[in-house]
Amino acid sequence: MHKDLESIQEARDLAEAAHAAFLKFEHFSAEQVESILKSISEAGIAHSAQLAKQAVDETGYGNAEHKTLKNLFCARDVYNAIRPMKTVGIVHEDREKKILEVASPIGVIAAIIPSTNPTSTTIYKALIALKGRNAIVFSPHPSAAKCILETSRLLAEAAERAGAPRGVLSCMTMSSLEGTDTLMKHPRTALILATGGSAMVKAAYSAGKPAFGVGPGNVPTYIDRTADVPKAVRDILTGKTFDNGTLCSSEQSIVCDEAVKDAVLDELRSRAPICARRKRKHCWKKSYKRRGEL
Repeated sequence: MHKDLESIQEARDLAEAAHAAFLKFEHFSAEQVESILKSISEAGIAHSAQLAKQAVDETGYGNAEHKTLKNLFCARDVYNAIRPMKTVGIVHEDREKKILEVASPIGVIAAIIPSTNPTSTTIYKALIALKGRNAIVFSPHPSAAKCILETSRLLAEAAERAGAPRGVLSCMTMSSLEGTDTLMKHPRTALILATGGSAMVKAAYSAGKPAFGVGPGNVPTYIDRTADVPKAVRDILTGKTFDNGTLCSSEQSIVCDEAVKDAVLDELRSRAPICARRKRKHCWKKSYKRRGEL
């Protein structure tokens, strides 16, 4: 009970601090925002391998090599994708209809971070939040709290070095269901970005605030009769086994045309021993890790 009360109070304090930082940050120029995002991107790239290893060691999910790639994708590729986007001032003008579109930040964002993709999700949400001149407070999954907190610390320090107000990017250190609920429902919270289990996503949608939720996936794939079957099967299995299948976008089923059904099944059977060896290796690691022998 004492820990829950501390978590609730921390959520309140961080939301207030984030709002105070937002009141300064919302007036930053496009050049200032770009400098901050560049600094965050560079920090994410520099620490991508370190954070990936920490995530695997703490959670037991996935593998460090693939988590490093995910960290790099968010820190480098997401940053490059959003860099040209206008998020300050007039972003579009329709002269014929005499309409101007002006970018406006929403405020404090509550970001729920999962245990399956903890560090990459933190990097991604930090970039998109600050790109729009918003402040963000992370609520980490308890089983990934250390690596999420470390990611947040590194990104916050990078942002502040580039001129961001202190508190514009922060993370709860005493995460709990009660604290997360307080953060989502806090009067200063303007938007919720929830990534996690079905119950957490449902709670985010029920918090009375605008929310974007991403929960467990159930991803089907379709192989057309005109497809290159070996390549299609190889790509599907690559996606399914990437980071040991922890992504919610991992392929879960295959639908194919009758004309290529036998070819697809034969290709899957030919690759089954490879996938089985990978699975056994992953299960062995998790089993020994839980017993404290690895």
